[in-house]
Amino acid sequence: MNDYTIYYGLTFLAFFITYGAQLYIQSVYRKYSQIKNEKGYTGAMVAKELLFNNDLHEISVNQGGGMLTDHYDPKNKNVTLSQSNFSSDSIAAIAVAAHECGHAVQDKQQYALLNIRASLVPLANFSSYAGYLSIMMGLMLGMMNLIWFGILLECVILVFQIVTLPVEIDASNRALAMIQQYGYVNDGELDGARTVLRAAALTYVAGVASTVLQILRLVLVYGRRDDRRR
Repeated sequence: MNDYTIYYGLTFLAFFITYGAQLYIQSVYRKYSQIKNEKGYTGAMVAKELLFNNDLHEISVNQGGGMLTDHYDPKNKNVTLSQSNFSSDSIAAIAVAAHECGHAVQDKQQYALLNIRASLVPLANFSSYAGYLSIMMGLMLGMMNLIWFGILLECVILVFQIVTLPVEIDASNRALAMIQQYGYVNDGELDGARTVLRAAALTYVAGVASTVLQILRLVLVYGRRDDRRR
């Protein structure tokens, strides 16, 4: 098996996993964003009520732009819901709002992996820019050490994603429990909320798998080149 077969084969597989997962979550979200919950709760209503019920009165709920841009900001203490979820009374909106509140509860309880993830953000951001830059510079200058440094930075991103995965799964588990506890949906709608939360978690699983394949591709291709030079 030559370098090109490895390179393009693993690249295609990583592409397939990443975009396959994105298409799936978009399909699930699109389906359940068109199904209204029977009790008429909007995403904003659910978020505000969950924060109040968990004594998180200092956290605000804001409306953001775009679609699926929802997030919790532990630094500024706010939950931002995308325009498509803030005022929507769909099952998807409830699930997403509860998930972001799950992160807020994690923050309040000092969930260890959330704190570890937060500490890794600056390094992960640096690595995402510097990793492939180091590899490209190494190729241009013929410096294998620079290439291996770039691959090491890609491993930092993988560590960040691995830490992120259980954080997201835990937030979804908390979200589902709170949705049940406070009765935001009926029994039939609960399955829909569960499906949305599971689909969201799948994107993080796909992200880890894709990064593993990318690193494997780099190690195999440039490792062979390094061996030939010796």
